[in-house]
Amino acid sequence: MASPHDASTADFDTWKDSYRDEVEKVVAFSGQDADYFTELKARALTDLVRRRVGEPARQSILDIGCGVGVTDRYLVGEFGHVVGVDIFEGVLEQATRANPDAEYRLYDGRTLPLDDGSVDVAFAICVVHHVPPSHWPRFASEMARVLRPGGIAAVFEHNPLNPLTRRVVSNCVFDEDAVLLRRPRAARLLRGAGLTPAEDRYIAFLPFRASLVTSIESALRKVPLGAQYYVSAVRP
Repeated sequence: MASPHDASTADFDTWKDSYRDEVEKVVAFSGQDADYFTELKARALTDLVRRRVGEPARQSILDIGCGVGVTDRYLVGEFGHVVGVDIFEGVLEQATRANPDAEYRLYDGRTLPLDDGSVDVAFAICVVHHVPPSHWPRFASEMARVLRPGGIAAVFEHNPLNPLTRRVVSNCVFDEDAVLLRRPRAARLLRGAGLTPAEDRYIAFLPFRASLVTSIESALRKVPLGAQYYVSAVRP
């Protein structure tokens, strides 16, 4: 079994009790709290699955690098079954307490603890930048392995072209090991794992909750200025 530090040099168990507070500190300048950005990504993921796979309530979903389960709060109840994996036991304990209806498993940082073709959706939110670049292809291949045919993989990441994103990363205590990757690189990782490209979008342009903002963000989805982005691909 690989050491967890083969997958990440950041020890998230150190911040398992203060994760949200640390994120709040670095996003406060935006005028929104951490929950806003978490919900935005969870909603984007749910909408992606609905468009590309089917009704979320009928799908099983895997959260790779789930941490303390902040994203899963928005997925439990929306999806048929939510599974989270992480390399740190402490954060999994927190996630289990926060989301008792989800299932959590310890991950060795190399091989996902799931059978081949066992989930409909596999996603990672701001996880790949903590994985050493030499391990990125293996990470993507594992995402592909656990997907059922027709299932979708999605990678959400910070956009290094956005100066405010770089500010957040440079001020975040658990991003000291971060190696940011641009959207095309993330898309190539999924293609290299044998998956068929689905859709890519830049997100988080405007930190406001309003229906008009949703329309504006949709119109800007190809403009590389959003604070974050996602890439997705389907298993043939």
